Amino acid sequence: MQKYTMETTVGIFLVIGLFLIGYMTMNLGHVSLLGDNAYPLLARFTSATGLRAGSPVYMLGIEVGRVGRLTMDQGAQKAAVEIRIQKGVKIYDDAIASIKTEGLIGDMYLSIDPGGAGTLLKPGGTITETQPAMDIAALISKYAFGEVKKQ
Repeated sequence: MQKYTMETTVGIFLVIGLFLIGYMTMNLGHVSLLGDNAYPLLARFTSATGLRAGSPVYMLGIEVGRVGRLTMDQGAQKAAVEIRIQKGVKIYDDAIASIKTEGLIGDMYLSIDPGGAGTLLKPGGTITETQPAMDIAALISKYAFGEVKKQ
């Protein structure tokens, strides 16, 4: 009887441990099984260099979503970025999406100025005003080789 009690206790702890590992994996990976708590928007950039799927989306300094997937719009010759925004966050059609860098050489993220003068974007809507990432290497090379003029 004592042997079965010990095996049952070990089995319970093993099942609880596996459940906790699965829970942490889901949380850290930003995966949802019970339904998505976000709606999609689309933004087209002339260049999406450095941005990748899973990059954070910030609005007013607060994380409000993640970058979904990156594709190429052959017709417009632009990078199409799907953005997953948390439900309840309102973004208007005069919003501005820009790709920015965390620090000097950090990861890229998407920053959204929500707008407010236009109409509310519906799921699947497109943010038309975009700004690509600033190319730091090109700016440094211009400065180093004297192409920047002082006024």
